[in-house]
Amino acid sequence: MSDAQRAGRWLRAGIVGRPHGLDGSFHVNLPQSGLLDLGASVMVAGRARRIERLAGHASRPILRLEGCSERACAERLRGQELLVAREAAPALGEDEWWASDLEGCAVCDGPRPVGTVARLVALPSCEALEVARDGHRPALLVPLVRDAVRTVDIDARVIDIDLGFLGEA
Repeated sequence: MSDAQRAGRWLRAGIVGRPHGLDGSFHVNLPQSGLLDLGASVMVAGRARRIERLAGHASRPILRLEGCSERACAERLRGQELLVAREAAPALGEDEWWASDLEGCAVCDGPRPVGTVARLVALPSCEALEVARDGHRPALLVPLVRDAVRTVDIDARVIDIDLGFLGEA
């Protein structure tokens, strides 16, 4: 998570991927649904830019940014985060969170520490938290369903899960 995201003002909308064509367009890696719209402003590499082109589909968008009209420009931006101002983001419903708000949260089962959210993973049936655990234990996937997740406290940065439901008790 970047310093800008930690400050709480910005949401990660994706990461600049490989160039697409010669006009400065590029693929977006790890796109966040609902944050990338034609004409919207994004912060990339410390500079605000307007989205001039939006193609592809929601899970694999292709963008071109204002002031980036050559393939070399897209290549220079490769790997940079695309950030959207939190106040420009659409409102979320109950029990919905932005992935960047969940990343880095401590995960526990009641008083028992489990690990830290590394990222949100889109599975065919639901989204899941990938929880990095201490030691040499493999990451734990926690589906974002009521039976598995008791509470999410974004302000406290803590997610309480039920390891028994996950077969980890």
